[in-house]
Amino acid sequence: MAAPCTPTRPVRASAETYDRRRDLPRLLPLWPHEIDVADAAAHAHLIARMRRALRIERQRGQAGHWAYDLARHAALLRAYRAEVASYRQRPMRKGR
Repeated sequence: MAAPCTPTRPVRASAETYDRRRDLPRLLPLWPHEIDVADAAAHAHLIARMRRALRIERQRGQAGHWAYDLARHAALLRAYRAEVASYRQRPMRKGR
């Protein structure tokens, strides 16, 4: 019986390898002003769009659709997790 395969190098955290300006245009159809989010509401809207895209990609995979791409799904999930982590670190302001 063969030994199970183990990675030879540690896997880096997804937030370290994710770059919004580089990765998001490849994953979602966005305008340039939608990539550079300035306020919490725009950031939440971006995360919601990413969540919808993930749901659609997951449905394609489960259905065995020809357009499903595992690499795109993984990259989208990595980007989503990095954006959620960034959103949670954002300082929250009290209401006006």
